[in-house]
Amino acid sequence: MRDLLIITIVVLASLAALRRPWVGILAWTWLSIMNPHRYAFGLAYDAPLAAMVAVTTLLGALFTQGKHSPFVAPPVKWFATFILWISISWLAGLSPEADYPQWNKVMKIDFMILVALVLVNTRKQIMLLGWVVVASLALLGIKGGLFTILTGGSYRVWGPPDSFIYDNNEFALAMVMTVPLLRFLQLQMHGKWVRSAMSLAMVLCIASALGSYSRGGMLAALSMALYFWWRSKSKLVPAVLMVIVGAALLAFMPDQWAERMSSVQSYEEDRSAMGRISAWWNAWNLAFHYPFGVGFNAARPELFARFSPYPEFVHAAHSIYFQVLGNHGFVGLFVFLGMWVSTWRSASWLIKHGAKQPESRWCVDLGTMSQVCLLAFGVGGAFLSLSYFDLPYNVMVLVVAARMWLQKKAWLTESNPKPKRWELFLGLLPKPVPPAPAA
Repeated sequence: MRDLLIITIVVLASLAALRRPWVGILAWTWLSIMNPHRYAFGLAYDAPLAAMVAVTTLLGALFTQGKHSPFVAPPVKWFATFILWISISWLAGLSPEADYPQWNKVMKIDFMILVALVLVNTRKQIMLLGWVVVASLALLGIKGGLFTILTGGSYRVWGPPDSFIYDNNEFALAMVMTVPLLRFLQLQMHGKWVRSAMSLAMVLCIASALGSYSRGGMLAALSMALYFWWRSKSKLVPAVLMVIVGAALLAFMPDQWAERMSSVQSYEEDRSAMGRISAWWNAWNLAFHYPFGVGFNAARPELFARFSPYPEFVHAAHSIYFQVLGNHGFVGLFVFLGMWVSTWRSASWLIKHGAKQPESRWCVDLGTMSQVCLLAFGVGGAFLSLSYFDLPYNVMVLVVAARMWLQKKAWLTESNPKPKRWELFLGLLPKPVPPAPAA
């Protein structure tokens, strides 16, 4: 039954993508982030569902009239440069044949990110993409949060099998990054009970992150909370709420969770922490000896034997910064950082210019919450290998698409005098303003 449901959704979305290719972007994003087919047990598990959606989306894009070039946006220029450089790094690496599967996987994701930047341009499309991104992760967070609370945090929470976020650490960071995006959607919704439901979803996502026993996720959550508090207009009420919610969640966690978190102070006795330090030294020294990088796999015993002071600890980088540095050299790291700094600046542009008219007020919320999300990615990613994970790139798509929408003053041409009730419920469109009475 589960397989049939997933396949049916994908087939219907693929057919819709032939006429509305942006629908295919939504389906691809759902498959890529949530990996629902990995929870199936039959045909859907290995079926080429993503390929089906990609092909129909590209076919539909050939005939659609709503395309535009995204390369005028600075983050996209950095992104395209990053794609080019990591491809050069792969070809000049130590083992292009062995690294091909990872390069192929990353290129598929990045190519569809570019297609999304071309096709997603209206407010409704931007908001729907945001809903798909958030719902894909929030559903996993709600499930994991309930499991953590019901079991008293006695067991770890894991992500979808065979995905970027299967490991408990990566899953925790994804949950933390989902919270500000949930807040963005909450700000666009109308109705007291639905906003309360979104608040509950945020709490459960944090509970799910805590239940993963991830120290990096914990640091990302703390940095996100501090930034939320700093950006809030009223400092006292948010601080009290954070303390109450944090204390309530921590009360559910058992002693072994506290021991796991406190092990940060005794990293010399922790093989995982020592493995990270060994991998960071390896990546740093590799960057000096291989200007183009070594490809997509720097965790090789022969490299650790030459470039790490702890050669017995052969470990993945577990850091977005050292992962890119070891794989693609100093140039790759420079471009990678430039891409996210540019995205942050574009979000700041949204905050500044979106406040000038009421029709674009949602851009201010998107810019603010995107920065909170990127901050969590930058802090938590310092301890996790998530350089190629879809979520931050989808945030870049939302920010760039909103900026282009704002620059075109698209609210002047996007007329929808009678929005449907579900569109207002999800905050996809603003409520129509009644005409002023005649004088």
